Amino acid sequence: MAEKKPPKSDFPFATKIDPTKENLSQDQMHFIRQAELEQWKKNTSKLRTRNVVTGLAIGALVLGIYGYTFYSVSQERIMDEIDEEAKRARLKGPKTGAN
Repeated sequence: MAEKKPPKSDFPFATKIDPTKENLSQDQMHFIRQAELEQWKKNTSKLRTRNVVTGLAIGALVLGIYGYTFYSVSQERIMDEIDEEAKRARLKGPKTGAN
């Protein structure tokens, strides 16, 4: 496989360089680090905002499911109805020594 090299540009400020292969001065390396740091800061603020929004959305979903579960369980009368039916059946059933 041929090694891919970036095409030569007519504009020297648009060419990509590999700092590990190029012989750069300390000032140039310092400038590159500063530019990378600024790009990193810019991207992390966007990511932080997205992460906060995503976290709030997931938290709201969880709280909604939790609240709905409590609401639906509080309205559930099935066990009460079954207990009442069993009570009525015991009262109407025949009286024997086993009861």
